[in-house]
Amino acid sequence: MRGQALTELTTDYVGSLGRAAAEVIGGGEWLIGRDTRESGPALEQVLLDGLRAGGAVPKSLGVLPTPALAYLSLSHAAPAAMITASHNPYRDNGVKIFDVGGAKLTNEIERAIEAAMGPPPSASLPPDVDHAAAVSEYCDYLVDTVTTGALDGLTIVLDCANGAMYEVAPLAARRLGADAIVINAEPNGRNINERCGATHTASLSAAVVAHSADLGLAFDGDGDRVIAVDHLGNVVDGDRMIALAALQLREEGQLTNDTVVVTVMSNLGFHKAMDAAGVRVVTTAVGDRSVLEALDAGDYAIGGEQSGHIIYRHLATTGDGLLAGLRLAAHSHSTGRSLADLAGSIMTSYPQVLVNVKVADRHPDVAAELADEITTAAESLHGEGRILVRPSGTEPLIRVMVEAATQPLAQLTADNLAEAVLARFG
Repeated sequence: MRGQALTELTTDYVGSLGRAAAEVIGGGEWLIGRDTRESGPALEQVLLDGLRAGGAVPKSLGVLPTPALAYLSLSHAAPAAMITASHNPYRDNGVKIFDVGGAKLTNEIERAIEAAMGPPPSASLPPDVDHAAAVSEYCDYLVDTVTTGALDGLTIVLDCANGAMYEVAPLAARRLGADAIVINAEPNGRNINERCGATHTASLSAAVVAHSADLGLAFDGDGDRVIAVDHLGNVVDGDRMIALAALQLREEGQLTNDTVVVTVMSNLGFHKAMDAAGVRVVTTAVGDRSVLEALDAGDYAIGGEQSGHIIYRHLATTGDGLLAGLRLAAHSHSTGRSLADLAGSIMTSYPQVLVNVKVADRHPDVAAELADEITTAAESLHGEGRILVRPSGTEPLIRVMVEAATQPLAQLTADNLAEAVLARFG
């Protein structure tokens, strides 16, 4: 659930949600985390009130990344709720609920919670926060998983997006032996994701070059995404990180069924690189939930999104930006090859253009409605490119994505299709 904090996503709504979630999923211990938004403490309090009213015993863990909370949900065998709007600006907030064991909720449980929502609960006691133990346990897990000393002698710049990673990421990197230089780690409630982090990597690129660092990692506000930067300041996106992870897992004998899972947004160059490497690609709809469902269905080890949401399914229950970033750094360090070398050789990206067209109403079948225009546009690419036209899942937009052999051709094709969408639906 996500919306503008305290106006769309109200305290009454979140309190009612907490009670309904406890009644449907069950009482007992619940773990609660939040990111650094100024609305977080108020929403946390009413969520705790609601959970208590529903028979739960909630424990606040304070500011913590989403993947840390998911891991603790698994290790403590308890349901959990994260108060965050991920990569959105500070004005927004939301609630992510995990079932026992850090699992995403099924559609049936979501519908049951929705049906159970009623009046908001009355106020109760403020939370007792158990933050230090949660941070320590999550860092122990990362160090054990990535291997102690894996980053010895490596200089890494960490862009924490003034979000939930501001404490955990430097601690984990330093425990693994890295010289960690930290930027955008002074949250004030309003600067989360503001011109920094995984969606704005310019400051990270500049810092990596200025400090002559080996690489940089940029997280989003709640830490489930990561984008890397090589020592030259070049961005290494999720496609390249997933491709490198897949081949690393195969070298380790851990790439189940020689398969990787990505969404329809992954670049055509990714598909060609995996085909050349003999790795099968399973493609899903946009969204980490779709990726996770495919990973579980095939017992696959790795999947994710171009945006940097990367899921090591045999190691975690959800996307973990810090786990993915630390493993990437450790892989580069162990091979003796720079990230620039690894990322540059793994694949060649096709120029990709994305145009968002505002519309008055949702059009879930927009691709079918524009089939003739899309066919004509595809013919102009002469078999060297890809077109995707789809509605946004969260905004009144139709997204037009075109990949082509050249940037001008991709831009021209995307603009022409966007004009067709605007003429028909705008």
